[in-house]
Amino acid sequence: MSENILQKIIKKKRDKIDDLKKTISIDLYKDKISQNNNFLNFKEKILNNCNNNKISIIAEIKKASPSAGIIFDDYNPVKIANIYESNNATCLSVLTEEDYFYGNLKHIEQIKKNVNLPVLCKDFFIDSFQIYQAKSFGADAILIILSALDSDTAHILYEEALKLKMSVIIEVHTINEAKDALSFSNALVGINNRNLKTLKTDINTTYDIYEILKNHPSPLISESGIKTKDELLELNKKTKIKTFLIGESLLKNLDKNPIFTLLG
Repeated sequence: MSENILQKIIKKKRDKIDDLKKTISIDLYKDKISQNNNFLNFKEKILNNCNNNKISIIAEIKKASPSAGIIFDDYNPVKIANIYESNNATCLSVLTEEDYFYGNLKHIEQIKKNVNLPVLCKDFFIDSFQIYQAKSFGADAILIILSALDSDTAHILYEEALKLKMSVIIEVHTINEAKDALSFSNALVGINNRNLKTLKTDINTTYDIYEILKNHPSPLISESGIKTKDELLELNKKTKIKTFLIGESLLKNLDKNPIFTLLG
């Protein structure tokens, strides 16, 4: 069986972390965290919107992806973040994976100096070391992708992030992963409509998985593949999900995107 995209990314990520650990002590990140007072509560902002029956948009910032290729030749993450903030985005998702998405943790640091919105570090977390690293650059939340990890590792990362007072999104794509996600009671749960192994997108994934997750105590998020305002409203109507992580359809139409009209 050929290696899928997710396996390739994780393999490269593991090698990079192993190399990084040889040159940087986790204490360096801990010191940096202790000096930073610019952390925001990612989950609380979304929860407040849910409680007030408001739509939340986690607006994504990325230069490229394996599925879309290069989105911006003149990529300016701070400029994009400012546009999102002016359009009332609830939170930001910043791609920091370097080899396939051309991201960088420094982008979070730059954004947090210019924009007053909670930021998700969108990366492939496989080691607690990365959580301290992400927070040291200003991240308020991390993503844990269940299809990339065994159950024990996922729980270790989750507990470590909570210990650091970070919000966590547990990302699922299948019914079995959705069942596993129920044990992460303090996490937001993201239903990814994109299959990370094949990169194909199917909005029906949210509909298929929602029934399993609908009684989860924290807000649910529908992620990826949402192209229009009508599509979002249909998802909201049929599932009561109020939070949506959207990237490419916003990035390809940053000015006056109809999706922004849903935000007060």
